[in-house]
Amino acid sequence: MIAETGIPVAGQETIAPPRALRLLRPVQLAGPFLIALLVGAVVLFASGRDAIGTYWLLAQQSLGGTSQIANTLVAATPVLLTGLATAVAFRSGIFNVGVEGSLYVGAFAAAWGWRVDEVVTTLMLNYVAILLTSWLVNYYFLAPDIANSMSPLIAKQARLSSLLPPSQLTIAFVAALLVTLLYAYFFDRTRLGYELRMVGLNPRFARAVGIDLAGAVLIAFVISGILGGVAGGFQILGVNYRFIDHFSPGYGFTGIAVALLGRGHPVGIVLAALFFGALSSGGAMIQLFSDIPLDLINILQGTVMIFAVIELSRLPFVKRWLRHA
Repeated sequence: MIAETGIPVAGQETIAPPRALRLLRPVQLAGPFLIALLVGAVVLFASGRDAIGTYWLLAQQSLGGTSQIANTLVAATPVLLTGLATAVAFRSGIFNVGVEGSLYVGAFAAAWGWRVDEVVTTLMLNYVAILLTSWLVNYYFLAPDIANSMSPLIAKQARLSSLLPPSQLTIAFVAALLVTLLYAYFFDRTRLGYELRMVGLNPRFARAVGIDLAGAVLIAFVISGILGGVAGGFQILGVNYRFIDHFSPGYGFTGIAVALLGRGHPVGIVLAALFFGALSSGGAMIQLFSDIPLDLINILQGTVMIFAVIELSRLPFVKRWLRHA
C-alpha cells in the first residue's frame, strides 16, 4: 500500500499526536538531502579532496548565474514531470515504475507527429517501449546520411522557443509548474482525486463505499502514462529537436526518486526536481573545471534515494518518541 505521503508502506499508519507528526515532517523531507551531502563529504575527504570547495563549485555551476540557473531548470523539467507521473500512481496505491517507457513513447510520438504484480508489468513495459521506439527509429524513421540512430530534425516552427537565449530553457518548465498546480488541485479539490487518494490509503474502505478499484487503478495508470509521455515530448520539442535512440539518462527512474523525496506533496516534488536538476547540470560542468568525477554525483543521488524511502515514523526509536510526544 502507498501512504498519503507518497511512500510505499505496508500496514497501518503510525498513530501519533498531530503535533509530533508536524515536527517529524520537515526532518523527513530535509533528512535525505543532508545525509547525502554528509556522505558525499566523507567520500571526498577519503579521496583527499576539499568537500566544501567541491560543493561550492557545484553550487556555482548550477546556480551561479543566469545561464547556470537556466541549465538547472532545463535538467529539472523532465524529472519534475516524471516525478508527478510517479506521484499520481503512488497516491493512488500503485507502484508504477513504467514511466521511463511512457517517456520514450511520448518522445517518439512528438518526433513522428511533427516529423515535421504491477511493478513487474510496468518494468517490463519499459523495455517494450524502449526497444520498440529503437526499432522504429532505426528501420523506419532514420535520418539520412547520419551514422547515429536518430530521426530527422523536427520542423523549426514546431520547436519550443528559448525563454533565455542561448539556453534551452523553454515554456516546458512553465508548463511543468502548471501541471504541478493541476496535480495539487486534482487530488485536493476533485471527487476523482479524492477517490484515488482513498484507494491509495485504504482499498478495502474504498471498495466498501462503492469506489471501483479496477477503474481507479486504470485511471491512475492513464494519467501517469500521459504525464510521462508529455515529459518525453517536451524533451524532443525543446531540447533534442529529434528522437535519439536511448536518449534518456533515466528520467523516468529519477522521477521515482523525485516522487519519493517529495512525499507526494507538490512543493516537495518541485524542490526535489530542482535538486536533481542542479546535481545533473552542475555535476556535468564541474568535470570541466576540476578532477571531481561524475561518480560523486551518482553517489549523492543514490544516497538521497536510499534515505528518501525510509519512513521515519516506522523506525522503532521514532515510534517510541512519537508515543510520548
